[in-house]
Amino acid sequence: MASTTAGASAARNYAIVTSAYWGFTLTDGALRMLVLLHFYKLGYSPFTLAFLFLLYEAAGIAANLIGGWLATRYGIARMLVVGLTTQITGFLLLSALSPDWTATLSVAWVVLSQGVCGVAKDLTKTASKSAIKLTAGEASGQLFKWVAWFTGSKNAMKGIGFFLGGVLLEVLGFSESLWAMAALLSLVLVGVVRYVPPLMGKSKASKSAKELFAKNQGINLLAAARVVLFGARDVWFVVGVPVFLYASGWSRPMVGGFLAAWTIGYGAVQAFAPHLVRRSTDGLSTEVPAARLWSALLAVVPMALAVAVVMEVPNLEWVVVGGLGIFGFAFAVNSSVHSYLVLAYAGSEKAAEDVGFYYAANAVGRFMGTLFSGLLYQWGGLLYALVGSASMLVACWLVTLALPTTQPLERITP
Repeated sequence: MASTTAGASAARNYAIVTSAYWGFTLTDGALRMLVLLHFYKLGYSPFTLAFLFLLYEAAGIAANLIGGWLATRYGIARMLVVGLTTQITGFLLLSALSPDWTATLSVAWVVLSQGVCGVAKDLTKTASKSAIKLTAGEASGQLFKWVAWFTGSKNAMKGIGFFLGGVLLEVLGFSESLWAMAALLSLVLVGVVRYVPPLMGKSKASKSAKELFAKNQGINLLAAARVVLFGARDVWFVVGVPVFLYASGWSRPMVGGFLAAWTIGYGAVQAFAPHLVRRSTDGLSTEVPAARLWSALLAVVPMALAVAVVMEVPNLEWVVVGGLGIFGFAFAVNSSVHSYLVLAYAGSEKAAEDVGFYYAANAVGRFMGTLFSGLLYQWGGLLYALVGSASMLVACWLVTLALPTTQPLERITP
């Protein structure tokens, strides 16, 4: 009876945290399209567009590390509140941008506002992913399924946000769209305060930086793989793909709609990933080889697309669209397996710190990918961006070869 009650409570908390993160992710995806398409129309170069997102990504590195420690010390609910409040603040700051300002002041203001939103994103994500670790621990056998569903549904919601951003920009305009998104998040914030248990995830936090960074081999290697995995995605996805499509004659809603469809499909594959990866009784012996296999398959896609660009194949934009579909499928499986493995390697007592460390590496990858997405596209167009992506994915595959297949800490039920 007690086990049934604990499982029901875990499922309830899982549903609440997932719903809150859906609302956050919807507005976060819309924000990216708002900023990218608005400033591209104003004539900003690919590198400047990438620069607008750099502080957003850089802020996430510290936010993940500190957020994991704070969530362990003060509880997950408080960190969700802090993350949502910070995002609302970032939206309001960005909405104050004036068309009368100089280009330099405008860029500085957008970078600062994006930095605030970057902190918000990773505080919220670290707290949410840590909650999944805790709730799945109370519901035996659910870890991989719950992680996959959480990650997949989150990315589907982000895809809807991409489309929403393009539509809002056309219908409401830049500032008004940001106000609408801030209002939506305010409703989510009220729900978190009302329904998330206040002491959820609270534990004894690390007392020193050395202890905070001293992770096991599995998490260290997985973090390194995560850096180049997400760098490989963003190096052509952040600037290259939307600018390439927009420059090919697509409208802003069309670009936003395509990226939305891609991300929704990507999220659906993530949620389905447990059915594509054979399960093991120890939670690692088949899952780690799966990470290696899917990393190798993923690296082939940008290589093939780079060849298509060099050969100047007919209807190149549609070849790129098709390649993106294949890339999204393989990337989704990779990401889902990685998201499971970090929780499988993580300890239960300080799961938030382990997750924060891992997603700090994720933020490093996004920062690196964002920076090079602007530089490489400006230097050599889509071809250079694809070559950069392929190089990073080869590095990712090499790192996964060293991942341990035995449990370093207490055994986690898969």
